[in-house]
Amino acid sequence: MIILENVTKRFPLRNHTYKTVLDDVSYTFKEGENIGILGLNGAGKSTLLKILCGASFPNSGRIIRQSSISWPVGFAGCIAGSLSGYQNLRFISRIYGSNYKKDKAFVEEFTELGDYLYEPVKTYSSGMKAKLAFAFSMAIGFDFYLVDEAFSVGDATFRKKGEAIFHERAKESTLIIVSHSISNVKQLCSKALILENSKLIEHETLDESIKHYLALSTNNR
Repeated sequence: MIILENVTKRFPLRNHTYKTVLDDVSYTFKEGENIGILGLNGAGKSTLLKILCGASFPNSGRIIRQSSISWPVGFAGCIAGSLSGYQNLRFISRIYGSNYKKDKAFVEEFTELGDYLYEPVKTYSSGMKAKLAFAFSMAIGFDFYLVDEAFSVGDATFRKKGEAIFHERAKESTLIIVSHSISNVKQLCSKALILENSKLIEHETLDESIKHYLALSTNNR
């Protein structure tokens, strides 16, 4: 489980005020329950994912983690540009106590980057680096996978591969997904939460949450 207890997160603005994205939020994410996070741009959805995995910290409240949690899928900030793809993978595998040989075979097959994996990541194109980061996220086994619009990575063929692996991971792990794609949320999630006015709003059904989100999107046009 991942338990949020009275979590508040705010950012200072240049006019000496604050933007609050989470205001005294409490919620328990349970294993086996795939959840979508829906909300308008700037609502704080990506910030929420970073707080869940420990990449960002709340101003107050606490997070109790009783499961292994991925970094946001596709996040390239964990990759050192001066190291090769293989060297980065060895480092990440060691940190998470994963099997490097297994991870290496997965990354090679999934990315199809070939000999580029021997080269420094700083020489990669943005698309190649995105594929590598996505593959790293999927190679390590986690109880929870945090997904932030990862389906937009790469070309159409690679996106299909990404969707397929998500379905596989969903059989073994729990997904928390930030996406503007209603179809992705419907396919992969059993429920969705709405992040609105710094609060997480829960409805009884997925359809009610989607209806709420669509109303927000319409009113914001």
